[in-house]
Amino acid sequence: MTSAPIPAATPGHRLRIVRVANFVTPVSGGLRTALRHLGEGYAAAGHEPVLVVPGPRATDELTPQGRVVTLPGPEIPGTGGYRLLARRGRVEALLESLAPDRLEVSDRTTLRWTGEWARRHRVPAVMVSHESADGVLGTWGLPPGAARRTADALNRRTANSYTKVVCTTGWAAAEFERIGARNVVRAPLGVDLDGWRPDSFDRSVRERYARRGTLLLVMCSRLSPEKKPDTALEVLAHLRRSGVDAVLVVAGDGPLRTRLTNHARATRLPVTFLGHVPDRSELAAVLASADVALAPGPVETFGLAALEALASGTPVVVSARSALPDIVGAAGASARTTAEYAAAVQRLAAMPEPLRRARARAQAERYTWPAAVNAFLSAHGAALLPAAAAAEFRR
Repeated sequence: MTSAPIPAATPGHRLRIVRVANFVTPVSGGLRTALRHLGEGYAAAGHEPVLVVPGPRATDELTPQGRVVTLPGPEIPGTGGYRLLARRGRVEALLESLAPDRLEVSDRTTLRWTGEWARRHRVPAVMVSHESADGVLGTWGLPPGAARRTADALNRRTANSYTKVVCTTGWAAAEFERIGARNVVRAPLGVDLDGWRPDSFDRSVRERYARRGTLLLVMCSRLSPEKKPDTALEVLAHLRRSGVDAVLVVAGDGPLRTRLTNHARATRLPVTFLGHVPDRSELAAVLASADVALAPGPVETFGLAALEALASGTPVVVSARSALPDIVGAAGASARTTAEYAAAVQRLAAMPEPLRRARARAQAERYTWPAAVNAFLSAHGAALLPAAAAAEFRR
C-alpha cells in the first residue's frame, strides 16, 4: 500500500501549500493552534500557505499564517459549534482556482475525497491524522472488534487516497502500520515555549481558586465525549473521599458543559468552569499556577493542551490509552482507572515543587514549532526553514 513519492522542491522554490480542514471553530483548541503555527512556519520558510475552513459566512483574509478562506458550512448539532465543508462542488471550485502545488488535509472522513481530486490534478497531497480512528469509533459505542475492523477499512482508503499520511506520534502511526501502509511519515507538533512559561505563575490567580494548602488541579480541554472530561470530576471526587483537600479548574467549552456543571453542583464538588478563555495570558497563569494538570482524553494522538501545561511547569496525568504517555515522559504520569489517576496526582504533587516544575519544562522543550514545521515541510518535499528564519520564528 504505497504511493508515488512527493518530489523534492528546488531549494528556495516557493510552493503554494493549500490546507483544508474541518472541525475548526474560533474556540477550538489543538487543531486550530497547530494550523496557525504551521501556517506561520510555512510562510517564514518562504512558501505561500492558504487555509480553507468552514464558518458561518464566506470570508477571505490575509493573516500571519497566510491567506485564510472561510466557506459557509452547516453547524453539526450537538458538537458545540463544529462546522463542515459540506458543499463539495464549492470546495472543488476553490481548489481549482487556487491551483495548489501541495495539498494538506486535516480531516480523513468527510474530506477524504480530496485525495482523489489531488491525484486527478497531479498535486502531491498529505493527510494529517489528528485522531485515532478506532479510538473515536470506540467512544461512539462500537465494540472494540467492530471499531478496529471499521477503522482498518477507513485507514486503508485513506492511505490509498493520499501521497503520504502524516502522523504526529508513533501511537498515531500504529493503526496505519498494522494495515501495511508504507506511506506513513512521522512529524511531531510543537509548543510555544515563550507563550507558556513557568514564570506565568501568579499567586493571586492561585488564591482565586484554591486556599493555601489546597491541591489545585486544572484541565484544559474541549468538553466533548471523546475527551472524557467527566474523568477529571471523578478523580476530584476520589481524592476528596480519600481526605485530600483538592479543587479543580476546567478551562474549555463544549456540548457536555451543562451536564458536567450540573453534576458538580449536585455532588458539591469544588469545580470552577471557566468556559473558553480567550485571553491567553490569563490561561497561561492558570496553567502555571496549578499543581497538577489532567488530560484524560483516551484518543489523543498528540495533546497540545498537555504540552502547554508542561511548558508552564505543571506536570500532567494523562490517559494510558492515548499517545500522551510518550509525550509527557517522566515529567508526568499515565493512568487507566480513577484510582490510578488519583494516586498519580498525589505522587506528582508530593514531589518538591522546583523539581516537578523543572522536569515539566524540560520535557516540553523537546518539542519546538520550528522542528515541527520542518518535519511537515519535509513531508511535502518542500524547502525548509532557513536557520535565521527558524531562530526568528522560535521567538
